[in-house]
Amino acid sequence: MRRRLLSSTLVVAVIAVLLLGVPLGVVVSRLIVDEAAQELGAEAKRLVGEVEYARIQETPLDPQQLEQKYPKRFIQIWERGAPPRLTVVGDPPPSGHLMTEDAQTNTGVYVRISRDRDQVEQDVRARLLLIVALAVAAMAVAVSLAVVQSRRLTLPLQDLAKIADRLGSGDARPSKHRYGIPELDRVAQVLDRSATRISDLLTREREFATDASHQLRTPLTGLTMRLEEIVASADEPDVVREEGEAAIVQAERLTAVIDELLAAARRQRHAQAEPVAIDEVLIQQITEWEPVFREADRTLQLDGARGLKAMATTGGFGQVVASLLENSLRHGGGAVTVTTSYGDNYVVVEVADEGPGIADEIAPKIFERNVSGGGGTGLGLTLARALAAADGGRLELVRRRPATFAVFLRPAEDDGRNRVVSGPA
Repeated sequence: MRRRLLSSTLVVAVIAVLLLGVPLGVVVSRLIVDEAAQELGAEAKRLVGEVEYARIQETPLDPQQLEQKYPKRFIQIWERGAPPRLTVVGDPPPSGHLMTEDAQTNTGVYVRISRDRDQVEQDVRARLLLIVALAVAAMAVAVSLAVVQSRRLTLPLQDLAKIADRLGSGDARPSKHRYGIPELDRVAQVLDRSATRISDLLTREREFATDASHQLRTPLTGLTMRLEEIVASADEPDVVREEGEAAIVQAERLTAVIDELLAAARRQRHAQAEPVAIDEVLIQQITEWEPVFREADRTLQLDGARGLKAMATTGGFGQVVASLLENSLRHGGGAVTVTTSYGDNYVVVEVADEGPGIADEIAPKIFERNVSGGGGTGLGLTLARALAAADGGRLELVRRRPATFAVFLRPAEDDGRNRVVSGPA
């Protein structure tokens, strides 16, 4: 592209110089020749007047004085009389190329004055050479401007190509480059917006993969425990049947978790909230987690009001409770109590333990991503809060010591009055 710009600019400059320089050279050469002829004619007229004045005064002509007054001129003066007189001043040009002008009077004085034409032509050539030099300088300036302009255009285009190539390779950082050219700046803005969108998409994909790995870990752990129970109780058919059914429930719950994660990735969960029996979900979770707590010599119990219904999704609410129970198991201590109540237009589910609680320095940011007080992943509470918000509720830390988390859900009868919100509360 740069070569095309330079060649096109050079062609335009040459055409412009030819269109202007050739007529200018012709006009200048004619002006110089005409000016020389006019100057020679004026000298001839002035010399005739001087000769006529000398005749009136009866003063003889002095050739040396005339030669000093008209240098580089060849002068011939004829005077009519008896006898006629011829006065010659100067020497004829050696080249033999003369430019001649003459003048005469009615009294019989005739003057012919000549000069060397080669001097005039030399002056013409000097002026033409100056015009050529100016033309060359103009073309040089045009080429220089073309180089600057081509760099100004091609370098941003090369930079934009690098940015597009970087986007294609997966590096979705906005460049924020601007070039002072509206059209190129517009392209850069479009690429920056594309980079931002691609970066957001990549971030969502990474978060989805992280969330999926975290959320699937708990059901897989429960499923593994059930299978281990089946293996350990191979000689007891009733226990095998019971544990096998529990394993099937775990597998179904695993499938539900996958569906919930996919729905959350598509931002569709807020439209799927429906009346959910709180007791059924809590009993299911307590049944699944009670063996784990029992192995840790801890207890897990359910308390509070029964028969409550709230607007939620079974899988989403179950994941919230599972995350809170896992958090109490890993970071809490003593007995864990799940309490249900109804108040202030919310169905409230509290999960409390008897452990040391949450440190003051991390309590304000306990729901932020990658924040953990005990070497965990820092994702459980973040995902739990996002799942609760996606169902139109919220998850809060209501007490630091001992740690008590509360899930606030909309009652089922308020579905027509309250709009579902999405995102962290």
